[in-house]
Amino acid sequence: MKIKRAGIITKILLLAIVLYAAVRLAMLHAETRSLQSQIAQLEQQTQELTEENAALEYQIAHSDDDETKEEIARDKLGLVKPGEKIFYDTSN
Repeated sequence: MKIKRAGIITKILLLAIVLYAAVRLAMLHAETRSLQSQIAQLEQQTQELTEENAALEYQIAHSDDDETKEEIARDKLGLVKPGEKIFYDTSN
């Protein structure tokens, strides 16, 4: 039994398929790297938001503490205790 050799059209077609597969593989590899970078950024953002949520939950849970109320009164409202003096640094 004789083996029939592939014709030139078959070889060209096979080469085109291989080239297409190689190009497509390179494109998918680049897309995968891009998506992995995006995943890392989103994981970092998730971590930061989780920490921020924990801090806010702590503030909510301790909002009735006297220390918290005093801190808010001093920092945000500028209030002082009777007889207390405030000195401002104007050297800057």
